[in-house]
Amino acid sequence: MKPKAIFNWSSGKDSALALYKTLKEGQFEVTALLTSINKEFQRISMHGVHVSLLEKQAESLGLPLIKMELPKEPSMEEYREIMSKTMNKIQSQGITHSIFGDIFLEDLRKYREDQLQAIGMQAVFPLWKINTTDLIQDFLDLRFKTIVTCVNETYLDKSFAGRIIDKDFISDLPENVDPCGENGEFHTFTFDGPVFKQPIHFEVGEIVKKTYPKPKSDPDDQNEEYVFWFCDLISK
Repeated sequence: MKPKAIFNWSSGKDSALALYKTLKEGQFEVTALLTSINKEFQRISMHGVHVSLLEKQAESLGLPLIKMELPKEPSMEEYREIMSKTMNKIQSQGITHSIFGDIFLEDLRKYREDQLQAIGMQAVFPLWKINTTDLIQDFLDLRFKTIVTCVNETYLDKSFAGRIIDKDFISDLPENVDPCGENGEFHTFTFDGPVFKQPIHFEVGEIVKKTYPKPKSDPDDQNEEYVFWFCDLISK
């Protein structure tokens, strides 16, 4: 019998490719998707995608969806408490593994592993340490389709929000931007590809600017806030 796993689904390209690889390799029984939601706005944290489109993804993937609702600006204590309750409930259902689409952020991997180890679960990283240029090429070769829903203005300007990722998009990226956006440069919504039974239909809405306060960790950094551009996607 295969070990049961929960899949941490962000709605974006890395999740889609990691799920594809997980299903293809067949080592785990993927029981459900788990996604963090901003409770107030009913949107996926950081990606800005409305929950209605997330639900359409889950339906097309043929997997149950677990929504972990978080307050607008949760403290670390609040986040840990909500995460702990959610994961304990998942673990009680005989699920032993939690799958992520992370690629090379060591601190994030260690955090995930430590949190899961505390409740007797294991983290799995199907894309770990694979070259990100190769990954995005594999993604396109597999005929996945994804749109940029959020860009961090520290790395990319407003014009990148709302673009479909293709060869032109990749060639337009500045040299300091990872082609998979692994450092948080951009986030995406994947709407078609080999893991979906049917494409997700949507319309492109307005581009919205949002700012978030920066932690006072670098005294030489004169910018007091992070600036992000979000492309709103409207479910059809």
